[in-house]
Amino acid sequence: MIQKKSNIILIGMPGSGKSTVGVILAKTLGMEFVDTDILIQSAENRTLQTIVDNEGHIVLREIEERVLLTVDHKKHIVATGGSAAYSEAAMLHLKEDGIIVFLHADLAALCARIHNYETRGIAKRPEQSFDDLFAERLALYKKYADITILSSEISQDDVVETVIREVEKYDFRAEKS
Repeated sequence: MIQKKSNIILIGMPGSGKSTVGVILAKTLGMEFVDTDILIQSAENRTLQTIVDNEGHIVLREIEERVLLTVDHKKHIVATGGSAAYSEAAMLHLKEDGIIVFLHADLAALCARIHNYETRGIAKRPEQSFDDLFAERLALYKKYADITILSSEISQDDVVETVIREVEKYDFRAEKS
């Protein structure tokens, strides 16, 4: 018998609403919430930006992969960092007990929401523009997503309702056992 998946994994660009939607989704479904950026900062005892500034974006991605591979939660909403999709091993690990939901905000919406691009702790090449980063990551998000929610033009509550409606189409269990 195939085991039902118990986690909802949110992926997407910085500013797509993963953390905000994740908290609302967790409250709505009565589930726990975890933000993997916070797990990284706790594990490293420093901010994401400090890691990027001192060791570079590749080291941040390596740390992120290591942390993601340790995620072993049940019945959680998991908001990942924007660069989680660079690690195939991490994404496959998260998919084992999770439905991957890509919160797809368009570039214009992301630019309107992100005002601290250079200091937000984003794993990107130093010369890389937000537009280039968006283009590079879009294919990765689409590759791993079980569900894609177009989130630019709808409210956070509507995103939550859409996620719940779409997840119900999958072999998913949100109820506490």
